[in-house]
Amino acid sequence: MRAILLFLLVLSTGFFQAGRAQTPITLDDIWKDYSFTAKALPGFNFLADGRHYTVLKDHSIAKFDLLSGLVVETLFDGGRLKGENGFDGKVDSYEFSEDESKILIENGEEALFRHSTQANFFVWDGSEISPVFPEAKQRYAGFNPQADKVAFVLNNDLYYKDLKKKAVVRITQDGEVNRIINGATDWVYEEEFSFAQAYQWSPDGKKIAFYRFDESAVAEFTLISNKGELYPSQTKYKYPKVGTDNALVSIHIYDIDSKKTRKVDLGPETDQYIPRIKWTQDPNQLCVFRMNRHQNELELLLADAKTGKTRLLLKESSPYYVDIHDNLTFLKDGRHFLWTSEQGGWNHIYLYDMEGQLVRQLTQGEWEVTDFYGVDEAKGTVFYQATDGDPLRRSIHSITLDGQTDKVLRRKGGWHRANFSGNFDYFVDGFSTANTPPTYTLVDRNGLEKRLIEDNAHLRILQEAHGVQPLEFFSFTTSEEVELNGYMIKPADFDETKKYPVLMYLYGGPGSQEATDSWKGQNYWWFQMLAQQGYVIACVDNRGTGGRGEEFKKMTYLKMGHYETIDQIEAAKKLGSLPFVDPNRIGIFGWSYGGFMSSLCLFKGSDVFKAAIAVAPVTHWKWYDTIYTERYMRTPAENPEGYEDNSPVLFADRLKGNYLLVHGTGDDNVHFQNTEEMVNALIKANKQFDTYFYPNRNHGISGGPTRLHLFTKMTSFLNEKLMKDNRPVGAQPKP
Repeated sequence: MRAILLFLLVLSTGFFQAGRAQTPITLDDIWKDYSFTAKALPGFNFLADGRHYTVLKDHSIAKFDLLSGLVVETLFDGGRLKGENGFDGKVDSYEFSEDESKILIENGEEALFRHSTQANFFVWDGSEISPVFPEAKQRYAGFNPQADKVAFVLNNDLYYKDLKKKAVVRITQDGEVNRIINGATDWVYEEEFSFAQAYQWSPDGKKIAFYRFDESAVAEFTLISNKGELYPSQTKYKYPKVGTDNALVSIHIYDIDSKKTRKVDLGPETDQYIPRIKWTQDPNQLCVFRMNRHQNELELLLADAKTGKTRLLLKESSPYYVDIHDNLTFLKDGRHFLWTSEQGGWNHIYLYDMEGQLVRQLTQGEWEVTDFYGVDEAKGTVFYQATDGDPLRRSIHSITLDGQTDKVLRRKGGWHRANFSGNFDYFVDGFSTANTPPTYTLVDRNGLEKRLIEDNAHLRILQEAHGVQPLEFFSFTTSEEVELNGYMIKPADFDETKKYPVLMYLYGGPGSQEATDSWKGQNYWWFQMLAQQGYVIACVDNRGTGGRGEEFKKMTYLKMGHYETIDQIEAAKKLGSLPFVDPNRIGIFGWSYGGFMSSLCLFKGSDVFKAAIAVAPVTHWKWYDTIYTERYMRTPAENPEGYEDNSPVLFADRLKGNYLLVHGTGDDNVHFQNTEEMVNALIKANKQFDTYFYPNRNHGISGGPTRLHLFTKMTSFLNEKLMKDNRPVGAQPKP
């Protein structure tokens, strides 16, 4: 009862004065001119001394004093070096060597998939710029810790260049497109384990540990591209769909001195995952993550670089699945490591010894550690981000390695993200709320503010000029006694005696969050534009989302879409019961997993939702990849009911409302196949619908005026299906 009263109380509050003049927000403002884009801190990189940072601007790298914000010197000037050794003067990105004596310059970058690129790489040593490999573009060039060698991937083989001898050494010989990959990941590892560079230098710079993928048994997927030629072009790549063969993955260690490669012993099982590798402080000891295909058992193995033999360091298991992360830190004492885990039901930080024995749990409680920033071993302090028991917000903390002293560094209501200097003396706090744009403040290790770097004041002025409405948070309890969090934006000149249409927005996938007290970017302005036109905007995080512990997040296991749909339908009914909402004009919009959800909600909630927009949706999980889908659903053979009961394509005959289906034909992630099959099902059921497809666009459906075009269509669809003469029920017709 308390939650329902809170729900109604929050929704009845106002923010701006009624009748306030406002400048209309337009789609051109948002998606053509990008007038509302927040300023971030591109290229802000701390130097090792903790007192300076560097920024890339106009193809030059400048060094700044941290406390004053003033330029100290220019470390690299691309324009001055134009024409030297094939360098065209342009810098896409850069990376310092560990000792900061050299800079690796990336130039002419080309995107391959979501995380993967290829480019020209150059080494700048302070006096001369030289290409790493001038004959062709490379992938993932990287210094060894001593900065005397650079490794890179070319044509699926791993190489390194000796900078002193100026000689290139080829480590592997069998690389072949769509068959063998060395030193880089395949598509599904890149997408679902979120890394593309698949090699690591040892701490002494004398060894390289690398992945080898044998994709021979993986089925190919073909993308068709029409670009004005007589015949379409085709792109074939290996994409393992759920239940099919994955690549065979092995780990190898190459010794620079002996020129020999040693294979790591990962046991007889080959149908498994190796989601991470990481060197310990010992240059002869590599840590390898080994995970079973069901992804509910994870082992950290220690591999001897000289023999390839392994021993078990740590094992975790879950009745659901184990999430992969990068929060593994081997301490310099060589005797301990830090690790984050959900083993107690909430994600926390643990300290172990190198025999895998728990020394102590550093953080604990019914709240989540949501980011691990690192450890200052000299002062025995760990830095992290947490929910503090409030999943809508994030704070920054430090805690001593003995677990005795936990200090809040930043907690002011809203969302805090930290970017720490190498010695942890300072960090940049990126702070925002749902109603205030991001600010970036330099803060010392004790949480004291030193300097405001960026406050996005121009966006605050635009908010004032356009008379934006506040995002108001609420919670309510479902019929199954589950409390859910959400936010709402009420229409401009809100009148509670009128009846307004509602657009619900969602993503809803495992571990995700949308109902957070953080800045929403471009979507914020589109929602504000719709609110100006008379819409109520609402967003609710269903069961399965993050920030609320393992059980809440993982309860959708084997039933993706089931509980989430129940929760969204109940949220829509709750909204429809409010005195100012027209229950017959509720729409829902989502992208990717959100498109899967908006489709399922429209079909299963046909008496609740009047319209739905689904962009790039999965319409049956059997068409998605192995790693993601099997993590949450296992295979169709193991879990037929889970797949059949919650796939939108199987419920097309229930469509009663209005459906807009959108997809890019070049989507390498959620294939256009999903939308084609959805269309076939709708035709078979003799259901009318709207559809837009975008030739050759990927999962993000962007490029040039594409986003403007898409949001123009979505806006007109909503106005046609939900608005009724562009005015809320109860409003007087315009003269």
